[in-house]
Amino acid sequence: MNRLFHKIAAASLAFLLLGTLAAHADKKPKKKKNTDLSANPLADVNSKQPDKELFDKAMIALKKGRFDVARLDLQTMLNTYPESEYRMRAKLAVGDSWFKEGGTAALTQAEAEYKDFITFFPNAPEAAEAQMKVADIYYQQMEKPDRDPNNAERAESEYRNMINMFPDSTLVPRAKQKLRDVQEVLAEREATIGLYYETRENYGAAIARLETVTDTYPLYSKSDQALIGIGDAYAGEARRVQMQSNLPGALRERLHSMYSDRAAQAYAKVITRYPMAPHVEDARDRLVAMNRPIPEASQEAVAENDAEERSRQALHFSDKTLGLIKHGPTVVEAVHVGEPSLEDPKRTLAPDITKQNVAMFNEAVNVGKPPAPPANAITPTGANEPPRSDQPSSAPLQLAPPAGGTGVGAEVLSAPSGSAPITGGAPNDGSAGMKAVGPTNTALPAAEKAAEAPVQINEVKSNGPTVTNTTDKKKPKVNDKEESDSKKKKKKGLAKLNPF
Repeated sequence: MNRLFHKIAAASLAFLLLGTLAAHADKKPKKKKNTDLSANPLADVNSKQPDKELFDKAMIALKKGRFDVARLDLQTMLNTYPESEYRMRAKLAVGDSWFKEGGTAALTQAEAEYKDFITFFPNAPEAAEAQMKVADIYYQQMEKPDRDPNNAERAESEYRNMINMFPDSTLVPRAKQKLRDVQEVLAEREATIGLYYETRENYGAAIARLETVTDTYPLYSKSDQALIGIGDAYAGEARRVQMQSNLPGALRERLHSMYSDRAAQAYAKVITRYPMAPHVEDARDRLVAMNRPIPEASQEAVAENDAEERSRQALHFSDKTLGLIKHGPTVVEAVHVGEPSLEDPKRTLAPDITKQNVAMFNEAVNVGKPPAPPANAITPTGANEPPRSDQPSSAPLQLAPPAGGTGVGAEVLSAPSGSAPITGGAPNDGSAGMKAVGPTNTALPAAEKAAEAPVQINEVKSNGPTVTNTTDKKKPKVNDKEESDSKKKKKKGLAKLNPF
């Protein structure tokens, strides 16, 4: 039995060996790949020029991952043959070597090389490729939505530059899709922060973040949730106003109505702009609960949103698992149709929402009141009020003097010469019969001379003996020897040796 088993095993082994040998005999020998790079890719002719040889050698080293050797050969070609027809491709290949090498320092050097290429060859078709790779550098370093957004913002800016600078390039569709992916990440970050603020009942900050999402990134996959979050935040403001017992009842009702109107506008926009979104029914339910009319979406909006929803990929369990492992974000839910935003993001800040709330409060307070004068209006002063410092006083009304008059409101009449006197036979002296008041003698008296001052006498007259003034006598000289003085005091002891 054992011999029969061994014979069968040996026969089977021999049969397998023969089959293997037959298969190898029938297999055709593999041809060696044509590694001859002498064909000129630009002119499609065979070339053995030295610059072409260096370029081919560098390309072979680049394919094998020998980036240092490739860069050395390319730099040698550029320095030795500055007029070569391969200089443009060689300059771009230097950036490619840094790009393929990877790493933070290498990618930074690759960006510098690509920027130089765009500067030297702005009209070349490869300039669009260089700008595209600059954007790809930041796309590769992009973090998850809850991390540093610097690389995502730089990638968005570079993709926008590529689309605006080279609109006719064949790489524009790929750049637009990359831009949609980047904007999906940035919108996810803003929406997450806004919804967190809403859970903390910081409605102003929540509205600011969510309005930034809906205004700047309309292609965001969760725009319907962002709009519902805005409506819920305004509804929360309305509930907060209702709880303010220190406000008058009429004022509370007006403010509640204003906030409810804004919440209803946000819910209605979900239905009119995103009618095929997953959470559109939630918006309808909220409008029904508020007793507000439900709008109808247009056919164009339905078709547009339906195309957007169909272009998205479903987020599977494997995508979530890979999202926890890999470095970058998961962008499978990004839309693949529609035009991405090519303008700078229009951010809404929390202070702007606070100003809107203050304006709404003032509007509710001033309902039914006459409009207040503008802040810079100047009211005139009253009759008995002093002039204001912020308004110049008006000049008093002046009466124009009559023609030929004196300007004092009176006219001097004079009798004509040669006429008869009016009264008493007074001579006609041109005074119209009016006598002058005052003495007739108008001659001035001679000026009087001032009296001379009396001579000063220093002697006092009295009955006693005569006292003379002794103030003019000179004082007697002081005898230094008889009287003691601090300056004239003689020195004693050791003070005599001091010459000073």
